[in-house]
Amino acid sequence: MSETPDNVVRTYIDTHRTAFLDDLAEWLRIPSVSAQPEHAGDVRRSAEWLAAKLKETGFPETHVWETAGGTGAPAVFAHWPAADPAAPTVLVYGHHDVQPAALADGWHTEPFEPVVKDGRMYGRGAADDKGQVFFHTLGVRAHLAATGAEAPAVHLKLLIEGEEESGSPNFRALVEARAAELAADVVIVSDTGMWSETTPTVCTGMRGVADCEIDFHGPDQDIHSGAFGGAVPNPATVAARLVAALHDEDERVTIPGFYDGITELTDAERRLISELPFDEAEWLRTAKSHAASGEAGYSTLERVWARPTAEVNGIGGGYQGPGGKTIVPASAHLKLSFRLVSGQDPYEVEAAVRDWVAARVPAGIRHSITFGAPTRPCLTPLDHPALQSVVRAMGRAFGQQIRFTREGGSGPAADLQDVLDAPVLFLGISVPSDGWHSPNEKVELDLLLKGVETAAHLWGDLAENWAPPTPVAAAATTA
Repeated sequence: MSETPDNVVRTYIDTHRTAFLDDLAEWLRIPSVSAQPEHAGDVRRSAEWLAAKLKETGFPETHVWETAGGTGAPAVFAHWPAADPAAPTVLVYGHHDVQPAALADGWHTEPFEPVVKDGRMYGRGAADDKGQVFFHTLGVRAHLAATGAEAPAVHLKLLIEGEEESGSPNFRALVEARAAELAADVVIVSDTGMWSETTPTVCTGMRGVADCEIDFHGPDQDIHSGAFGGAVPNPATVAARLVAALHDEDERVTIPGFYDGITELTDAERRLISELPFDEAEWLRTAKSHAASGEAGYSTLERVWARPTAEVNGIGGGYQGPGGKTIVPASAHLKLSFRLVSGQDPYEVEAAVRDWVAARVPAGIRHSITFGAPTRPCLTPLDHPALQSVVRAMGRAFGQQIRFTREGGSGPAADLQDVLDAPVLFLGISVPSDGWHSPNEKVELDLLLKGVETAAHLWGDLAENWAPPTPVAAAATTA
C-alpha cells in the first residue's frame, strides 16, 4: 500500500483502534448524568477524566472550568496552538454529560457498562455525545501522523460542556466570561448526526426557540355560569380564541412581523433537500402521527428544518374533573413555543408576541406573559469555504458524495455563534438508529472511525483552503 496521506491516516486509526475504544468504554462507565444531583460527583469525575485524556493526547493546555460560581456542572477546555500564528482557529464543541439511564427503562445491558456487539458499542453516551467528542482525540493524532508535524495545522480548541442535557443553564454565561479564550474563526459542533448509514450528510443549521407561558385572570374566583355566564369575560374562552387565531388557513403564523427578515430557502437548497431519500410514511410512524400538516407551499422536511413555527404546548383552565361543573373559571393558561430560523431575532419575536396578545385580550381579563431564555437560530451558507472543507474531509473518509441537512431542534451552538461572532459548522456521524435519550443507545463503530478519519483530514483542509479575513490568533498576536 502506497504511503499517501489517506493511507497513513487509515493505518494509524487501525493500529490504535483497540486502545481508542477501550478508552471510550472507560469514559462511558462514568455516569455523568447532569440532571440528577446524586451524580454531580460523576459529572465532575467525567470532566477530570477528559481533561487528563486530552493532556495525554497532546494538548498542551487543558482546564476544567467551573460554571455558575461552582454550582453548575464543570466544562472542559483544551487548546493546541498551530505552529503558524496566522493559521485559522477552530473551536470544537460537544458535551460530556448524558441522559439518565437505568436497566429498568428497557435496556438489554447495564447502561453504564459498555458492550460491543455486532460492530456497535452500546452504552449511555456512546453517540450522545461522548463518542462524538472522543473521536477528535484519535483524529488529531492521525492528522499529525499523516503530516509529520508536531502541532495541528490549525489552532485547535475544545469546549466540552457538562450540562447540555440539563438545558445548558449556565452555558451562555460561561461563553461570555471566557470569550477571549474561546475566540475562534469557526466553530465545529460534534453533537449531531447524519441522515443514515448509507447517506452521509453535513448539517448546515439549527432552528432557534422562544417559549412563553401566558396566564389569564378574569373573576376573582370561579363563579356560577348561570348567574354570571354570558355577562362577564371568560378567561378560558379568551385562551381558546387566542389559540385559534395563531394560524391562518394556510397554517402561517398570524403574528404581525413574525416572518420579517427570515432567510428564505434558495432554489438550490430546496433541490438538495428534495434529493434526500425521505419516506414520509416512515417518518409519520416515527412521529407517532397519522398525517402531515403545516405551512402551505413547503415540504415536510422544509417545514421542519427551514420554516419558523408556533406551537401550542399546553392549554388549561377551569374544571377538569369528572362530571359537570357549570362555572366561569377564574383563570386559564397557555404554553406556547416558537421555533425560529435564520434572520429572526428571539427578542423581536418576543416583543411581537406580547403586542399581539395584548391587542386580543378584552377588558376585564388581566394577563401576564413570561418568556424563558431564548436560543438563537444558526445557519451556515452552503458556499462557505469552511463548510466546503468539512464536506471534502467527510468525502475523503466516506468515499462518496456528502449531502446536506438541517436540524429542526435547537441547541447551545447558537450561543457560540452569537457571542464569538463565528460561523457554526456541524460534524457528526451518529445515525437515527443510535437511539439518543432512549434505552440501548449505541454507536456504529465503523461510522465512529469515519468520524476519526474526517477529523484527521479536516484540519489540514481548513488551513490550506480557508483564510479568514482577520484570523483571531493573528489578531491577538498583533494586538
